[in-house]
Amino acid sequence: MKKYIVLIISLIFAISITAQNEARKFKNVKKTDFTVEIEVSDGTYQFLVYNPSIIETTFIPIGEKLEPISHAVTLKPENMKHMVSAHGDMIFNGTDYLKEFKEDENSIVLLTEGVQVEIQKQPFQISYSYKGKPIISEKAGYVKNDSLETIEFDLTKDEVLYGGGARALGMNRRGHRLQLYNRAHYGYETHSELMNFTLPIVLSSNKYMIHFDNAPIGFLDLDSKGDNTLKYETISGRKTYQVIVGDSWYDITNNYTDLTGKQPMLPRWALGNFSSRFGYHSQEEVEMTIDKFKEEEIPVDAIILDLYWFGKDLKGTMGNLEVFRDSFPDFEGMVKRLNNKGVKTITITEPFVLTTSKKWDEAVEKDVLAKDSIGNPAKYDFYFGNTGLIDIYKPEGEKWFWNIYKDIANMGVAGIWGDLGEPEVHPNWVQHHTGSADEVHNIYGHDWARLIHEGYKRDFPNTRPFILMRAGYSGSQRYGMIPWSGDVNRTWGGLQSQPEIALQMGIQGLAYMHSDLGGFAGANLDDELYARWLQYGVFNPIFRPHAQEDVPSEPIFRSTKAKALAKQAIELRYKLLPYNYNLVYENNQFGKPLMRPLFFEESDNPELFNYSKTYLWGNDILVSPVLEAGLTEQEVYFPKDNVWFDFYTHERIVGGQTKMVQLKENSIPTYVRAGAFIPEAELVQTTLDYKDTYYHVNYYYDDSITTSSTQIYTDNGMSSGPIQNENYELLSFNMTKKGHRLQFEINDVIGDNLETKGRVFYLLIHGLDKKPKSVIVGQGRRFEWDEDSKLLKIAVERNPSEHSIIKIKLKK
Repeated sequence: MKKYIVLIISLIFAISITAQNEARKFKNVKKTDFTVEIEVSDGTYQFLVYNPSIIETTFIPIGEKLEPISHAVTLKPENMKHMVSAHGDMIFNGTDYLKEFKEDENSIVLLTEGVQVEIQKQPFQISYSYKGKPIISEKAGYVKNDSLETIEFDLTKDEVLYGGGARALGMNRRGHRLQLYNRAHYGYETHSELMNFTLPIVLSSNKYMIHFDNAPIGFLDLDSKGDNTLKYETISGRKTYQVIVGDSWYDITNNYTDLTGKQPMLPRWALGNFSSRFGYHSQEEVEMTIDKFKEEEIPVDAIILDLYWFGKDLKGTMGNLEVFRDSFPDFEGMVKRLNNKGVKTITITEPFVLTTSKKWDEAVEKDVLAKDSIGNPAKYDFYFGNTGLIDIYKPEGEKWFWNIYKDIANMGVAGIWGDLGEPEVHPNWVQHHTGSADEVHNIYGHDWARLIHEGYKRDFPNTRPFILMRAGYSGSQRYGMIPWSGDVNRTWGGLQSQPEIALQMGIQGLAYMHSDLGGFAGANLDDELYARWLQYGVFNPIFRPHAQEDVPSEPIFRSTKAKALAKQAIELRYKLLPYNYNLVYENNQFGKPLMRPLFFEESDNPELFNYSKTYLWGNDILVSPVLEAGLTEQEVYFPKDNVWFDFYTHERIVGGQTKMVQLKENSIPTYVRAGAFIPEAELVQTTLDYKDTYYHVNYYYDDSITTSSTQIYTDNGMSSGPIQNENYELLSFNMTKKGHRLQFEINDVIGDNLETKGRVFYLLIHGLDKKPKSVIVGQGRRFEWDEDSKLLKIAVERNPSEHSIIKIKLKK
């Protein structure tokens, strides 16, 4: 052990470029039941071990007190001892994971089975490593300047940096000083330095993450001066950060979402097609639109009502937040009729109450608005009119706002759209119940989602809420937030930035980031762009075309050709429902993004560190969206150590190469990993009609694969807490190959409260070059062989808890 510690120390010293603040002098160290505390000349450091993969560091300057409240972190240190402070708060032991705490004349070492901290006493220096490998060290550490407080770190010269929330900058964000101030960017395209989600998170290609656990506004400087320095800058608040590590990228995202909370399961209908525009003006228009979808036999599961549901005019009505009966005389009846057709209704809401709205006087009387400096309701002008802002941090404001949502839900509305939640205009002189505008600005959307999430848990406990939001913060995923990428321009440039934004947000915990399919801003009628955007949307977490109404966003109102191409894309989306729903489960349980960058697959390949043109949809589907007009071919990189099947032609491609592929008008390049099991459902017009008792399971055979397995999760798609409530089924499919014999096995794990039923699977095996010699399914030998497509089709009837075996003997 002693030699191991000496090795760690020497490695860390090797990357310690400069000593921390030279004026900072070590004084003493003590190990409490809860933390390791190091007193220095200008304050105290506290180290808290959550587990061997997460350690938290806090600096408390002299004259300040520890700020205990985190808006992001929900994890409690494991193996904790519960104690109660004088204030009645729970205190947790965060030192039980320390394998060794060692102090000598020159240094202090905190050693766990994973992450380690080494503190050099003079000159004072804090460094971090993982399993003996150095990862990062503080440079100047904490420094208080005239206007900003900073925490500074050393970087190695070659590491690539991700994070900072949603931006359009290229995957590698090193070299930028990123403002941490949520702000909408209307009509952005290929470049946007500041957008709706600005998260205080940095991830490195060296496989570590730093989360700065502080809400007030500031900056994240990712080596903008080129001197190998990472700097967090803030106006005030906590001087706390967590270092998060893991053996793989999947470990890191899992550990981070353990720290800040896992995303709840979405309802199954949220994976369907949305009808949405800015906006539907009347009840008649809403019902006519859905009737048109049904007439054209284009699947649809939800319709989103923009601001005209509460007012006739674009301006002056925001804050009404009640049905405008002139345009929607039978709103409740409309919602019920839509529900009967399998179509959910979602309504927009905003946190602004205009002085011209119906609820202004009530909001003032109930004292639910943010204040100015002398305690009056804060009023200011923005695009929609003269406004106040709901103070969701005041208990009265939270209760008042939730009661509006409760009334909406009681009318049958199934989802909430929270728009302008940055908040879009938020002057720094505005005061909230818990602090200034600048102190709560970046967490306003986060706590707005919390308000709705907690309200549903309390008043509609059996419902999975759908919460669409344009702004949030670290950990917003635990409140079920569905983020989108804002008012992107309806151009090819707008489309080109979308994979990067979604991939970046996925590795920062918000895995349901998606875009207004087809683009939002501008009157650009481009059917090729529209079709390509929707084809990309098939492999997005949410499929939601949305735009300003001057050019329709719904396929039913587009040209014959565009409509036909959109219909094909939407139908594929519905056929993939069982695969996609399994991704919802994987995200909920393990924090896995739905869209995954290729460096997740090849973490040792630096050429992929800044690559977003091709990505993985789940583990087994490789997607390369078409992002430019008029292309007939494009390059695709195929990850190494795999064989990939063309999803449409079943052509085999060996991984580890970049290949020029021909493009088709009706699809984008899509490939499946050899050895994968891809479930495919029967086409339905709404998920209300979805049944998981009959579907195809496609297996992609290649001689190089000797063992293969997957799990497919299912439940009823709507009840809350299905896993906790034992109301689910987890099917497992396994393949083993010995010589010329293949054996497939199907098993299941069934929750105690699931109503079980028999199933019929059709196992479709792609990739065989000859008809098999024999196929045995249980006691039977029935199978179908298509000589032209070389497809083997095997019907498998099974009852719950059966162990199903399929044996195949191939011809030599």
